Amino acid sequence: MSTPTKLNITTLVDQSRLGAFQWTMFTLCGLCLIMDGFDVQAMGYVAPAVIKEFNVPGALMGRVLSAALVGILLGSYTLSMLADKIGRRPVLIGASLYFAVCAILTAQVSSVNELLLIRFLGGIGMGAIMPNAMALAGEYSPSRIRVMVLMVIGNFFTLGAAIGGFLAAWLIPHFGWRSVFTFGGAIPLAIGILMFFFLPESLQFMVLKGKSVEKVSGWLKRINAPIPSSTSTAPVQYVVQEENRKGVPVFHLFREGRALGTVFLWIINFMNLMNLYFLGSWLPTVVKNAGYSASIAVLVGTMVQVGGSIGGIANGWIIGKLGFRQVLVTLFGIATVAVAMLGQPTLPLAMLFIAAFVAGWCIPGGQPGVNSLAAVYYPTYLRSTGIGSSLGFGRIGAIVGPVVAGILIQNHWAPRELFYAAAIPAAISCLAAIAMRWVIKEPAQGSVSPVEVLAH
Repeated sequence: MSTPTKLNITTLVDQSRLGAFQWTMFTLCGLCLIMDGFDVQAMGYVAPAVIKEFNVPGALMGRVLSAALVGILLGSYTLSMLADKIGRRPVLIGASLYFAVCAILTAQVSSVNELLLIRFLGGIGMGAIMPNAMALAGEYSPSRIRVMVLMVIGNFFTLGAAIGGFLAAWLIPHFGWRSVFTFGGAIPLAIGILMFFFLPESLQFMVLKGKSVEKVSGWLKRINAPIPSSTSTAPVQYVVQEENRKGVPVFHLFREGRALGTVFLWIINFMNLMNLYFLGSWLPTVVKNAGYSASIAVLVGTMVQVGGSIGGIANGWIIGKLGFRQVLVTLFGIATVAVAMLGQPTLPLAMLFIAAFVAGWCIPGGQPGVNSLAAVYYPTYLRSTGIGSSLGFGRIGAIVGPVVAGILIQNHWAPRELFYAAAIPAAISCLAAIAMRWVIKEPAQGSVSPVEVLAH
């Protein structure tokens, strides 16, 4: 019996040429994230209309705005663990169909309590979209362009939030706020059906779980992987490289000199996501309360997402030239000023749009840089835990931000006071980014001997 030829999956993907199959998969993942961003931010765009219809006090509206975020926090942990057991493909498809149905049901609610419940339930499904879409896109990308692919696809979330603002500004006056969720459910429903036919499973997952060589070979052929011609006659064994380290992974985040770096990353995620979701949830309402029309208020909120969409791509290029720390310090410093400007009562409308755009460039546009910094800071065996725990801690800030803002608004804080308070988290992020200079080497790559895992 001839000795099987070992083929490393990672090497084959790295040497592959991007073809129609990968572009189709990237497109489906990107569309998923567009609708994820659309639905997450939709509540902020319709909040003024919901408050008017149901006569909702500020504190209660803050809980409604945070309900989906609580669900996302729960779903991101539980459904990510499920994906590690049964595969990313079924979880991503199932989550897309699930949150699509929840969005459609949101359009049918008859009370604030129903709205709060359905937003929480829908958030659970949304929590599975980002980690699985990003993982699939990364695992089918050659290493030479992987970071750029991830930054572009990850930025589709912000793009979806921006598109949602323009659509909401048109839909609400013509069809009412419920139409925003009808649209936000119908599109991901169609995307979920398309994914059922065209979305592949992770090659690495299939090898780790011992899927048949024939299944792995089938997907490899579709990505133009350079499989040696000798394998047509000799048996093949596919392998992946994994790095092992005993113990509970989260504890390793605070060992080997990583404790302060981990703490600073957590602080930045907490503060930046607090600001991101405060602006996304409450900015349209605050602007409307300042005397502008509902359409203008929604468009000002949309400018944050437009700035984030453009900034997310541009910041990636700038980080490649100047490094993470210098760019993040600059972004969060500018964000502090831009957020404070949003509450100035004498600010002309044109300057209000500019301030919102700049805040978006720096806050949602800076978040992919924070995620990428975590990816290069932690060694491979800790990378998922490092990124996931940072974002998980950040989601607590995302939940707290809209709730605190709702309480402050109910206590009759003026817009100037409100946005001065919102500038504080951006300033703290800037200080934490400065402090990382002494605890994080850039870039830092872990070096652990790989262990080959074979496909059975």
